Amino acid sequence: MPSVKLPRKSTATDMTPFVDVAFLILSFFMLATKFKPPQPAEITTPRSVSSDMLKEENAVLVEFDSTGRVFFSMSVKKVEDEQVKRKTIERLNKTRNLGLTSKEITNFERSTVVGVPFNQLKSLLGEPVETRNSIKQSGIPTDSTNNELAEWIGAAKTTFFEHNPDMRVYYMIKGDNEAKYPSFNGIIEAMRKNDQFSYKLVTDPKSVPTGSELYRIREADKARSK
Repeated sequence: MPSVKLPRKSTATDMTPFVDVAFLILSFFMLATKFKPPQPAEITTPRSVSSDMLKEENAVLVEFDSTGRVFFSMSVKKVEDEQVKRKTIERLNKTRNLGLTSKEITNFERSTVVGVPFNQLKSLLGEPVETRNSIKQSGIPTDSTNNELAEWIGAAKTTFFEHNPDMRVYYMIKGDNEAKYPSFNGIIEAMRKNDQFSYKLVTDPKSVPTGSELYRIREADKARSK
């Protein structure tokens, strides 16, 4: 019997659905990604041998640079917990009689990095969020006669507890490697005044410093294993 030749069909594939999916994925990542905000000061943290990753959710972060300037910020994990930021600044607005407007309070919610005394806070929060990080902040006072950082920590701690007594809140300290001890001591004193004795030190998670005791032990272990 004669063989029947089947007509050849084009193998072209319609790529339109794939392009649509690609754009949907790209749009999702653009909307969902959180970009790291500009830092108010350049801070070079000490090196660390710890492999633990610190939590940056439901957290209070205190930073200080090499000149001793102190900055306060706070973050929350879920959108429904964002009100903690607003209630914290509202609490301070009332106790310190800061005279902040609703817009200035909202500006604190949008960008919570603060590094000025209370008497300069209204002026700072009056600036647009987009340009505030370009302003040189003088730092929150932490000296023995005027430790305003203690009030920031106290307001945040009380507000977190009132919002959810079972919420795990992380207290973190991030300091420059060249900073002097008095800066660090003022921060520890602010923590102590609020009975906050549990906190994490943010360090640079690099390898063991060359020449240290732990470095020599590890090198000896490597030599024995060969």
